[in-house]
Amino acid sequence: MSAAQLDREQAEANLTYREALRLALREEMARDQRVFLLGEEVGLFEGAYKVSAGLLAEFGPDRVRDTPISEAGFTGAGIGAAMLGQRPVVEIMTINFLLIAMDQVINHAAKIRAMFGGQVGCPLVIRTPNGAGNQLTAQHSQCFEGWFAGTPGLKVVAPASPADAKGLLKAAIRDEDPVLVVENLSIYKERGEVPLDPDFLVPIGRAAVAREGSDVSIVAHSFATVRALAVADRLADRRDISAEVVDLRSLRPLDVQTVADSVSKTNRAVCVEEGWPSYGVTAEIAARIQHACFDDLDAPVERVGIAEVPLPYAKNLELAAVPSEDRIEAAVLHTLGLS
Repeated sequence: MSAAQLDREQAEANLTYREALRLALREEMARDQRVFLLGEEVGLFEGAYKVSAGLLAEFGPDRVRDTPISEAGFTGAGIGAAMLGQRPVVEIMTINFLLIAMDQVINHAAKIRAMFGGQVGCPLVIRTPNGAGNQLTAQHSQCFEGWFAGTPGLKVVAPASPADAKGLLKAAIRDEDPVLVVENLSIYKERGEVPLDPDFLVPIGRAAVAREGSDVSIVAHSFATVRALAVADRLADRRDISAEVVDLRSLRPLDVQTVADSVSKTNRAVCVEEGWPSYGVTAEIAARIQHACFDDLDAPVERVGIAEVPLPYAKNLELAAVPSEDRIEAAVLHTLGLS
């Protein structure tokens, strides 16, 4: 390896989550002429959350395509383009609006490879943010990634850091199957060190230990991972409790082994999500932990999620409903027998 190649692979920049996503899109569009963007306001307005800023000027209207307000329509167009060999990246303004295109995603994109006997694929990427809070009310503050992750044939990733945002989006664009990239409204502005190597990828289907610990495992994804890391810092500073944080990163395929290895070490688990716990991601993770770590558990698996209600607009009620750091800490203390 040359010195120039080594420098490129080791170089990093401090970027926001949205800047990391933009860098991934720019690199993949420059690398592969088949990659193009489509969605509401991705061009002239530069994306609802400015992720595609500058890309229309750089790549032109053939590869950055503004669409009508018709999620089912332009998602279907993306599916057709993917079946014909292109690499479309569809932006949906929020995951709440993806419900309008759910038939396209679940009954078509996810099933094409199986129903065509492997003769046709669907290398489609759908980018969309989720997230609870920000006083966006019940119809705009929902986390449906668990719904989509329950569908065979569809991959679902949920990066929690700028580096993972870049690496997972690039891996999704290069994947041969449809991938839903679930971003998060609350962490678009968060900063972190991001590798500048244009071939930097984060493998889909591999969790990461975001923080080492020995007393309890906190398993989370997306913004719940950010909260879990803050709680782990608090527990270490105030109570000398060593919490390990496992960031799932990928919901389908799911890396059960990394989770099981962590829980087997700490003997306790707290699972956190921003969605409703009933039939949610934490329900699946708790079941997997129980099966893989039954003899290692010293306490029942704890779960923390949003309150089982449509999210209120009133700020005091919203704050009471979301899975706050205080609620996560209380769950950790309970599983340790300290509450």
